[in-house]
Amino acid sequence: MHSYPNALTVVRALAPDQPVILNRPHAAARAARFFSEGFPGKSMYAVKSNPSPDLIQILWDAGITHFDVASIAEVRLVRSLLPQATLCFMHPVKTKSAIAEAYSEHGVRTFSLDTHEELAKIVEATSGAQDLNLLVRLRVSSEHSELSLAAKFGVDLADAAPLLQATRQHCDALGICFHVGSQAMTPFAYVQALERVRAAIAEAAVTVDIVDVGGGFPSSYPGMEPPPLEDYFALIARHFEALPISYSAELWCEPGRALCAEYSSLIVKVEKRRGDELYINDGAYGALFDAAHIAWRFPVVALEDDLLQPLAEFAFYGPTCDDADYMKGPFMLPEDIQAGDYIEIGMLGAYGAAMKTGFNGFGEAVAVTVEDEPMASLYRGDRADPRASDNVVSLR
Repeated sequence: MHSYPNALTVVRALAPDQPVILNRPHAAARAARFFSEGFPGKSMYAVKSNPSPDLIQILWDAGITHFDVASIAEVRLVRSLLPQATLCFMHPVKTKSAIAEAYSEHGVRTFSLDTHEELAKIVEATSGAQDLNLLVRLRVSSEHSELSLAAKFGVDLADAAPLLQATRQHCDALGICFHVGSQAMTPFAYVQALERVRAAIAEAAVTVDIVDVGGGFPSSYPGMEPPPLEDYFALIARHFEALPISYSAELWCEPGRALCAEYSSLIVKVEKRRGDELYINDGAYGALFDAAHIAWRFPVVALEDDLLQPLAEFAFYGPTCDDADYMKGPFMLPEDIQAGDYIEIGMLGAYGAAMKTGFNGFGEAVAVTVEDEPMASLYRGDRADPRASDNVVSLR
């Protein structure tokens, strides 16, 4: 993959008519080291957030040895790349054939579940194996997160005790896992969830060997400046240590966005301007799914030396014929931006590349490596501390 200093040099060298994905291996490696060295337990990469083989290798090389896989296709992918990696099948609803293949052919020993039916399925598919790590997913609140994950999966606290007791009979290690939602904007999201874990353990009166706090660790976007991740780690560690669990119990997490958001950005070309609307060559069916469907605001910068006017608010239309291919933003760009100009859209390493489609014949993109810094970072150490105006209490 060809390497360039930054996005502007890519535009000057290629004058691209198709979108260009800019990958920053150093940013992903830095995030991986931050989690592998700083989180007080095991960090599993949530592969769904970006299944790029190059990225998976980068994370492995930087210290991530465990991977949260949610389908048999992800199991096969990561196992083909990393024969020594530990794979954890963390989707609570799986087919028997997927469980059997993961266990028998790919060495997967960790599975999640949230019903008695799924437990029976796992037991049958693994022929009653005694070397399983089984994690019961508990439903918790997503009130402190930008994207809720509270509706689809998880056993209610009122029903958790019988399921924990039944699961304990079929595993070597029993765990509890949860997901506070994507882009959790305060570490207290995990404190509330861990209090539910405490209540579930007390009611079930079982020995718990693993507590997996899931994903939800945030990245930085316009209008969404989270507290330092060190605050999340410290509060999680404090409340984990106070749980009534085995003295040798392990703490796990499943970062996705936080490990890969800074990995990629995207160069797009303006094909047309209509007032404050820019028609660009990527959109809702490409890397900008989140910008269209959940109004996610990504950082943007114009890649033209002569665009010096004040910034103004713009919306985007993508390249397809669909009216839904619309991203309202607002995206702040120079007032005089016109057709033929280029824009870099940042922080697209999480879910951007993973959700691209070929709808309407669009979707092709060139990928290159760039050496500069991402538009925002939680890992450089130069970010202003937002805690002065945030609702996160001091840890001192």
